Amino acid sequence: MEQEMDEQPLTNRVQMWQKRADDHKEKQLINPFSDWEGASHRQKLSKDDENYGRPVSGSQTEFRGKQAGEQSSREVISLCYVIYDLGKHQEDGSYNITFGELFETFLMISNNLVGTLLRARKYKFVEFEGEMLYQGRDEEKVITLRTLPERP
Repeated sequence: MEQEMDEQPLTNRVQMWQKRADDHKEKQLINPFSDWEGASHRQKLSKDDENYGRPVSGSQTEFRGKQAGEQSSREVISLCYVIYDLGKHQEDGSYNITFGELFETFLMISNNLVGTLLRARKYKFVEFEGEMLYQGRDEEKVITLRTLPERP
């Protein structure tokens, strides 16, 4: 009876490691960069597939992507509130601030102001002239806050 108790946990551990090995092999067979024998039977990707270009559901990559998206959204909201607090209120309800003034202030909050401005413009929170703003050259360009997003 004592021998049966010792064998049971070992059997469970062997099964657990075999399952891990089988899962790893299955992932390698569909990995487009795998050198494993038999990997030529890879899953064909179609641009019409709704999951094309997206990470595997439930994966760490999906989790990190969602975290990055949430962080970017927080930075856009923060930027909009900085413009709201420091900008000059206009008669139409918008707020204006120059890029130079915003750059000096926002640099203390984040080091990626231009990318955050581009994202805020994508969602129509802000407007500014030109495709990209550069420190030094565009100091006097006006950034207009059109819509103030809700804080989470």
